[in-house]
Formats: sequence, structure tokens, C-alpha cells
Amino acid sequence: MDTASSLIQPLLDGRPRALARAITWMENGHPQARELMALAWPHLGRAMVVGLTGSPGAGKSTLTDQLARILRAEGKRVGILAVDPTSPFSGGAILGDRIRMGRIAADPGIFIRSMATRGALGGLARATQDAIDLLDAAGWDVVIVETVGVGQDEVDVVSCVQTCCVVMVPGMGDEIQAIKAGIMEVADIFVINKADRDGVEKVESEIEGMKSLSHAKDWDPPILRTVAGAGEGLPELLAKIREHGTWLRAHGGFQEKAHARARLRFGSLLAEEAARRARARAGAEMEEELVQAIAEKTLDPYAAVARMLD
Repeated sequence: MDTASSLIQPLLDGRPRALARAITWMENGHPQARELMALAWPHLGRAMVVGLTGSPGAGKSTLTDQLARILRAEGKRVGILAVDPTSPFSGGAILGDRIRMGRIAADPGIFIRSMATRGALGGLARATQDAIDLLDAAGWDVVIVETVGVGQDEVDVVSCVQTCCVVMVPGMGDEIQAIKAGIMEVADIFVINKADRDGVEKVESEIEGMKSLSHAKDWDPPILRTVAGAGEGLPELLAKIREHGTWLRAHGGFQEKAHARARLRFGSLLAEEAARRARARAGAEMEEELVQAIAEKTLDPYAAVARMLD
């Protein structure tokens, strides 16, 4: 499976090893990556794509684990993309393959992949968006994207998923963080996890208050309580995710989401390709000279970029 033409059929057949190799190709910029995506492109549009975002420690991994268990009991195949902090040394995902999901990792109907952010705005690398498409083409019924939850940039997740769940917990100041991060523009569903703790009513009232101040939306994001560790509230959450999907289909929301994702993806790929071509044309020596000039304050960064592109 060294060429796109030899890899595409095993990928479309849903073979996990072919899928893993295809994602690695996209991550590493394999010479056959573009051709592979072109071959996979006509087979997209079947998967339900759900995003889970929120502060570290909110229990997103446990929620993902429990949702995957319920979906597997229904016979669904579930792909999980865990977007982790990027190692500044290796460029890889620091947390690796998510030990907390080890209980479900052996299930052949579940595919788990940790993705590095690689500095991408929104916490979602370009390769992660490629991985969503590859899972879709490979016939996985549901793709769950769990993001690192780092604040304002995280709002880009909404452009890559159909339903975005923002996870909060009592007692961690999440209500204040939510206001800072512009979470109101992201959330399709609010999830108050660890709802057996004190302070759940305060978080709920804060969310309701923010909703009343936000721009009017046709879909009113519901607020659900869960205790993921005990499996409480998960069936209700899954039902609400599906209700949101039904609403999107009835109101043209899927087309709007697809357009927003296409704009984000096109822009990021265009910037990536423009940078690649500029570096190839100017050469490493010129790039280093410009970096040094910026460091020595003899040239401002905007002028340096303009010179690189000339």
C-alpha cells in the first residue's frame, strides 16, 4: 500500500490499518497524500461528526469513552480523534493514545487516534480535518473530536463538526472562562459534567444568563447534566446530539456548517501552500537572514514577510 491507488480500496473497506496509514500520510505530507484525498473525496458525507471541547479536567475523555460505549451497543462504528497539546520537540501528541480510553481501544469497531495541534489555530490541525474525512470515507458511522480546550482559538472547532458540545464542571470557574472564550458562539449543547458536585446550579444559571445576552440563534443550546464516570445523563446527551442533527437537516444547517468548514480549510491550506512555495523559491538561507534581521530589529516582521514573498 505504497500508492494512493493501492491504499484507497482497503481504506474504503474500513480496514483500520489502512486508515491509520492514510492519516499518517496526511500528517506527514506524504507525496501520495493529495491523490489519496482526491480518491476518497467522492465517498464523504455519511458520518455524524461530534465535537467535545472544554477546559482541561472537565471529563471530556470520560464522556467520549461513555458515548462510544453506547454507540457500540447500537452497532455503530466510532472514530475518536483526540487533539492533544503538541510537543515542541517531536511535533507529536504529548498524551499519546489516551490511556483513559484504554478500555475501549481493543474494540475493533472503535478507532482511536491522538492528533497533535501543530500550532494550528482552533486547536485542530489541518491533519485532524483530513482525519475526519478519512474516517467518513472509510465508513465509520460516528466521529468524535475531543479537543484540548485552550480558550479563544478553540472556537474553530465548530467549523469542523456538526454538533459541538461544550463541557464544563462546577467549581472550576468555567463560567468565567466561557465568557472570555466566546463559547456562546460555539456551543450547540452545553454539558455540565460531574454534576454531582456542589455548585452545579450556579454554573447552570451562569450559562442561562449568557444565553440571554447572546445573539439570537434559531437553535437554543440546551443545558444537560452528566456524571460521566457513573454513566449518568449520557443517553440523554446522545439523544440531544441526534435531535440537533435532525434540526440541522430540517433547517439547512448542514450546508451552512459545510460552507464554514470549507472556508476554514481552504484558507489554512492556501496559507500552508503559499508558505511552502515562498520558502522553496527564496531558499533557507534567505529565510534565516530575514529571521536574523527581525531578531536584530533591523527589519520589521511585516517587511520581512513582504520581502520573502517578492
